[in-house]
Amino acid sequence: IVFSSNRRAYDHELSEEELALLEFDPAYFAEIYIMRADGSDQSRLTDVSGYDGGPFFFPDGSRIVWRRFTENGLMADLWSMKPDGTEQLQLTDFSSMSWAPYPHPSGEYIFFSSNKLGFTNFEIYIVDTEGMKEPVRVTTTDGFDGLPVPSPDGTQLAFTSSRNSDGGQGSGQIFLSDWNHKRALELLGAAPSRER
Repeated sequence: IVFSSNRRAYDHELSEEELALLEFDPAYFAEIYIMRADGSDQSRLTDVSGYDGGPFFFPDGSRIVWRRFTENGLMADLWSMKPDGTEQLQLTDFSSMSWAPYPHPSGEYIFFSSNKLGFTNFEIYIVDTEGMKEPVRVTTTDGFDGLPVPSPDGTQLAFTSSRNSDGGQGSGQIFLSDWNHKRALELLGAAPSRER
């Protein structure tokens, strides 16, 4: 089981600066942990200032994808790593809020949400699992499109959207759409390479 916890804020005596951070934003101390299903063998996998959370295993269990916030909490990017915490790899660098990663069942790419196009305009994107290509935008509506989750067979995509509300700024609803895996791979293949 992989999960996020802010327990590191409670395992030692905090400095005055850390106490102020904890009072302002307890999530600042969140790190990624892994454990067996019975709760044994708990290990911390990340150790970077700022929030690390929202982890998911790749379908084959070979890697974990999660979101990492900048230390000031204003931006987040997607990262992946091996289950032992090694080989941490940044997958996005939009200089915005990129979050809610979820791997496609094929293990070939990851769905996520980002407000790259405007503070309140979240769209769904896909990115290759190595972060070698620029992410590809999937949705094109005003407001919020996010929290994408594919069906187990990868042929449908469930997500939350405010597209049917007043100007895209109201309550979200769950949508279900068909998903074309072959076309997604074509678009990712044609995407520009990402500078590292």
